[in-house]
Amino acid sequence: MLAYYTNLNYHQPMIYSKMIDYLYEDCGIALPSIRATLALFAEGATIPFIARYRKERTGGLDETQLKNLHTRNTYYEALGERQETVLKAITEQKKLTPELQKAIAACRDKQTLEDLYLPYKQRRKTKADIADEQGLTPVADLILDQVATGSRDSLLASFVSKDGPITTPELALEGAIHILSQRISDEATHRQRLREKILQTGILTTKIASKFKDTPTKFDMYTAFSEPLRNAASHRLLAIRRGDKEGILSWKIAIQEDSFREDLHRRYIRNPSFVFTPELRAAIDDAFSKTLYPSLQKACFTLKCEDAEKDSILVFAKNLENLLMAPPAGAAVVMGIDPGFRTGCKIAIVDATGQYKDTATIYPVPPHSKIKEAEDSVLHMIAAYNVRYIAIGNGTGSKETMQFIKTIIKAHTLSVTPVVVNESGASVYSASDIAVAEYGHLDITVRGAISIAHRLQDPLAELVKIDPKAIGVGQYQHDVNQTQLKDALTFTTESAVNAIGVDINTASAALLTYIAGIGPTIAQNVVAYREKNGPFLDRKTILKVAKLGPKAYEQCVGFLRIKNAKNPLDDSAIHPESYTLVERMAKDIQVPIKTLIGNRDKIMQIALSQYVSDMIGMPTLQDIANELLKPGVDPRAEFRYATFAEAIDDIADLKEGMQLEGVVTNVTNFGAFVDIGVHQDGLIHISKLSKTFVKNAHDCIAVGEPVQVTVLAVDVVLKRIQLGRVLS
Repeated sequence: MLAYYTNLNYHQPMIYSKMIDYLYEDCGIALPSIRATLALFAEGATIPFIARYRKERTGGLDETQLKNLHTRNTYYEALGERQETVLKAITEQKKLTPELQKAIAACRDKQTLEDLYLPYKQRRKTKADIADEQGLTPVADLILDQVATGSRDSLLASFVSKDGPITTPELALEGAIHILSQRISDEATHRQRLREKILQTGILTTKIASKFKDTPTKFDMYTAFSEPLRNAASHRLLAIRRGDKEGILSWKIAIQEDSFREDLHRRYIRNPSFVFTPELRAAIDDAFSKTLYPSLQKACFTLKCEDAEKDSILVFAKNLENLLMAPPAGAAVVMGIDPGFRTGCKIAIVDATGQYKDTATIYPVPPHSKIKEAEDSVLHMIAAYNVRYIAIGNGTGSKETMQFIKTIIKAHTLSVTPVVVNESGASVYSASDIAVAEYGHLDITVRGAISIAHRLQDPLAELVKIDPKAIGVGQYQHDVNQTQLKDALTFTTESAVNAIGVDINTASAALLTYIAGIGPTIAQNVVAYREKNGPFLDRKTILKVAKLGPKAYEQCVGFLRIKNAKNPLDDSAIHPESYTLVERMAKDIQVPIKTLIGNRDKIMQIALSQYVSDMIGMPTLQDIANELLKPGVDPRAEFRYATFAEAIDDIADLKEGMQLEGVVTNVTNFGAFVDIGVHQDGLIHISKLSKTFVKNAHDCIAVGEPVQVTVLAVDVVLKRIQLGRVLS
């Protein structure tokens, strides 16, 4: 990136120092931190690595700040490239003036740049282009100048010919109006002013297509909808856009058209008594009505929808983060059950390390109701493998299966905990290449049960195997920019994986892929090396993995853990580049490193300020001290789970005023969806989430969180449940 801004070889519209100023204004980050971070990006450093191990260079920027800086930096890089393209294209047309070049160079957003480029853009031939080819541009100039004197016919006489394409004064005026109309509608200043007016004062209205007026649709609330465009919530904008695409809705943005049109008249009509003022007025009205207003209505709606997409992506990313960082049950034997009616319930046992051990199929629920056989199978497997948890998928038959399991546990006084697990995406995983590689010898339904068990043990390790879009925590996820969505979800996943760290000797290739500096190919190579040579015994051995060179090693090694390594620091987040420093610390207080780790009294004896150098400052030293206190500590919260009411099986069982426990399955801009065990999520509107005003639902509730709710309203026909959060 730095090379780009320092080696522009054409008009150099953007220079490095200017870009730095823009980033400062956009991100609010100190200039030295921006320069240092851009240098690290240019060196190939990853965001997790920079945030954790280069705090001194960046001034302690966190991952969110680094991501924002990276995003804006990429934007300005693309803008600079587009400026070069635009300047080159206009220069080739021999139409580049010093004023235009200066205006293009001053652009700091793509929309303004495209407005300036519009008159010079290659497009299909228009009526104005044809009129220009017919030699009528001087007529347009004459009308616009408003200084010529004489009769209409005398002023147009030289442009009319019996043999030419322009045989009458009327044809000359018609062509001139086309030229003027296009010139006015292409004027960047007008476009910017009208865009601003639409965005600030426009009223978005919708209506249902006539053929759907008597047919219920999911867009009924937009039958006669109206609200200021600037206040339109992102989920409503995306819903309206979807309804428009499906042909059910139409929309428009109303403004005070007359005032803007009259303003254009004032700007252009300087001589009201001029003989061609009616034609100039007609050109202005034509430009506004046929081009400016229609095109900018669409542009503004698109712009607002793009903002809504970004908002939706942020919601999706936050929900994904909460899912990935959900508390794990940990190293315990788990029985995973993928419930079902006709095809039975698939059982899979995984041991405390996540290894698959056994499977069975039981039929405890209708239509088979083979309760005794199912009970015998479950009891046998619980005893044989010392099962600690039973993870039951929340799909079809979940409630009935949970009741069956609870009955067994109660009847036999078992020390086993049943937990309902969100199985969204488990079927996608079961049929994936990853699942085939892991459990290709097993039936696809058994793979689903294994995935459910793994989700309870460690949600992060299992969910990284699934396309985030299949997990079901997004809002209009298929309607948003897929590149931006993938980028945001990848960043979220990388952030979660690196925050926790992974055991290199047990992590799947899917999990290793998200470690800083690794990626899919090296992740596969790590697994291949492990399978061929056995477990890694120390961090130095990681360098023997194919294609994992010194730079990748620098980026990834601090996030990889090796249990029971000869050097205990290999099982910590302390980077090997700091090992010598830690050895000095241990030597200075005269204890072995093994004795130092976890020993608060000894660690408190270390005078961190004595170890400050040009390369290492107090932020890194404090991180090292914290890691020595609790090496490899998992940042995730303590494991919790929700318990559904046994007497509630179906939405028809719900009554207003009931208080129930559920688990949050999705959080949106307008509230949170909660699974209360009736196969239909209920909605807690944002106004019912807190005692105080809440602008963002994510501020007070998270996906995966157990929550107490009150049933406010139930619509059995439409399958809608309104809930309120029980607030203490």
